[in-house]
Amino acid sequence: MSGTSADGINVALVRIGEPAESGSRDASGVTSGSGGKECPSHTIRLVAHAEYPYPARVRSEVLAAMNASRASVADLARLNFLLGELYADAVLATQRRFKSKADLIGCHGQTLYHQGEAARFLGRSVAATWQTGEAAVIAARVGVPVVSDFRPADMAAGGKGAPLVPYLDYLLFGDPQVGRIVQNIGGIANLTAIPAGADASDVVAFDTGPGNMVIDAVTEKLFGKPFDRSGKIAASGRVLEPVLQRLLRRPFFRKPPPKAAGREQFGREFVGEFLRNCRGARKQDVVATATALTAKSIADAVGRFLLKGIATPRRSAANARPGAAVPTFQEMIVSGGGVRNAALVKMLSNEVTPLGVQIRFSDEFGLPSEAKEAVAFAVLAYETWHRRPANVPSATGAKRGAVLGKISFV
Repeated sequence: MSGTSADGINVALVRIGEPAESGSRDASGVTSGSGGKECPSHTIRLVAHAEYPYPARVRSEVLAAMNASRASVADLARLNFLLGELYADAVLATQRRFKSKADLIGCHGQTLYHQGEAARFLGRSVAATWQTGEAAVIAARVGVPVVSDFRPADMAAGGKGAPLVPYLDYLLFGDPQVGRIVQNIGGIANLTAIPAGADASDVVAFDTGPGNMVIDAVTEKLFGKPFDRSGKIAASGRVLEPVLQRLLRRPFFRKPPPKAAGREQFGREFVGEFLRNCRGARKQDVVATATALTAKSIADAVGRFLLKGIATPRRSAANARPGAAVPTFQEMIVSGGGVRNAALVKMLSNEVTPLGVQIRFSDEFGLPSEAKEAVAFAVLAYETWHRRPANVPSATGAKRGAVLGKISFV
């Protein structure tokens, strides 16, 4: 997995088995899948994981290509093959380090563009997405099949192509008694809401807005650092409340799910507007405000859409019955690079605790936060290999389940 922040490559070695006893635990401590009508039951064991930063020049090229208004076709083609080589190197290095050999690889690729909503183009209405990183190169170098390009199949079925991680969230974190919000904070922040005792059709998932993306960009612009390590800069600043409230009035935050976001919504143009709104403020206060934007937008999504039942798939039927209960959520399980930002985690906890939601971390469930998305695409690749749908239509808005991805053979 390489995420929207484009900081590097996460590799997870995952052992998957089926069928498994519902609710059992394997040796790694990761909860096995609960199955249900829409999902098979699995045993998912994280064997090992590793991270590899992009070389500085590669990261710079990736960031320049994301949502670029103009780009060289030749450079984009070369970047596609170069990333394939880097992904293969990362897998081979991980196999050597942990003395393990993969049978199948799932590679998300590096997102350069994602437009989940259809728009007019050359006389037709189209949605579009592009994850680059040549899978044929990975297959040839590693010597095993590769599943890649997961998002287009969901979009062809009428979905937004995102989020796809809810499939893993449901398998691992569904609980018969506890309603849980599984919150990933990567470049973009996205949540999966799993009511207590839910089937897959009860699951809701959507992007809440920026995760680390705006924080990182502002920190790099103002302090020359790629990110705010441990949130120390934000902790030394004060939130510019008028700026924060103005930004939270943007249409994206008020739009009900399903919805997806990327650099198209929160990339360089947004960061430029954000900095103009903060003109004249202390640099620490600007970083603190960017951090608060992530925390507040997550909490706002929980209060606005989940706790009021607006984002509940069965809400139409429920609302038809006077007094029907809206699902409650007691826990928020946080993962992604944002968990390393202590200031962000503190702000988020302060926002969701009054909503009756307790912060927990995926590490507590045996799944290190930095490995979670790589694990997810291993599981999705496994489902594709078995020709099983692995999107969650209630999360993406697709009209049907879809077998995701394309397979590159050796």
